[in-house]
Amino acid sequence: MENTNRLVVVLGPTAVGKTEYALNLAESYRCPIINADSRQIYKDICIGTAAPTADEMARVKHYFVQILPLDQYYSAAQFESDVMNLLLDLFKQYETVVMTGGSMMYIDAVTKGIDDIPTIDDEVRSNLQERFSKEGIDSLLAELRLLDPDYYAEADLKNHKRIIHALEVCYQTGKPYSFFRTQTIKERPFKIEKIGLRRKREDLFARINHRVDEMMEAGLLEEVRRVYPLRHLNSLNTVGYKELFKVIGGEWDLPMAVERIKKNTRVYAKKQMLWFSKDQDIKWIDL
Repeated sequence: MENTNRLVVVLGPTAVGKTEYALNLAESYRCPIINADSRQIYKDICIGTAAPTADEMARVKHYFVQILPLDQYYSAAQFESDVMNLLLDLFKQYETVVMTGGSMMYIDAVTKGIDDIPTIDDEVRSNLQERFSKEGIDSLLAELRLLDPDYYAEADLKNHKRIIHALEVCYQTGKPYSFFRTQTIKERPFKIEKIGLRRKREDLFARINHRVDEMMEAGLLEEVRRVYPLRHLNSLNTVGYKELFKVIGGEWDLPMAVERIKKNTRVYAKKQMLWFSKDQDIKWIDL
C-alpha cells in the first residue's frame, strides 16, 4: 500500500509572507505547523524573531515555537532528530503536515538529512569559544588549514561559526571535519513538497524595512534590554539583537542601529534566496 503521508514545506526569504501562507495552508489541511526557524525556537525573543503571535498559534497548533531557554545549545542535527520523531506521531493522525521557516540548514536537515557528525562536548565547545574571543578568527583559520585542508579550501572563511564548528569536530574526533561530510540525501518515509514564496526584490526590501519599523514600535528595544546580560549567547548572535546591543552599550545611536538592522536583514534575505535557488525541488510562487 502506497504511503500517502506528505510534508509540505513553505519556505522563502525573511518577510516574504510565509507565516500567513502557511497558516492558510494548514487550516485548509486541518493540520499542525512545524516551525523551522532556528531563532523562533527560543523563549523571550518573540518580537525580534517575528515569532507567531498568540492569535496565530490559536488558529493552528504549532511545534518548536518558544520552547527553549536562551542558554540551551541546539543544532540542525538535533532539529532533524526531533522533527523526525514528531512526524512519526503526527502522521498517525494527519495525512499532511506543514513545515515553515527560513532557516536553510533546518529545512535541509529534515528534507535531505544531515551528516552524522558526532556530538561536541561542552568543554571542547567552550575552549574554542574562549580562544575565538581572545585570539580572533585568524589563528583558528590557520589551525583549520593544518587540520583539514580540504574543508578549508571550500569553507566560507568569514563565517566564524562554521570555522569553529569544523575545529570542534576535529578536536572531538581526531579526524578532519571533511571526513564526516558525505552530503548524501537520506530517504524519507513520506513525500516532501516544497513551496517557495518570492516577491520582486524592491517589494521584499520594502516589506523588510516596514517590518523592522513595526518591530521597533512593538517594543524590540525593550526586549533587547531584557536579554542584554545574556548577549554572549549564540542564540542572541542574530540580526536585530547584535545591532541594538551596541546601542545599549553606547557604541551606536538608535537611528543608525535601526538602519543597520534593515540593511543586514536585506543581506540575509539575499543569502536565503541564493541558497534556495540551488534547490531544484522547490515549486516557486510569485506573491
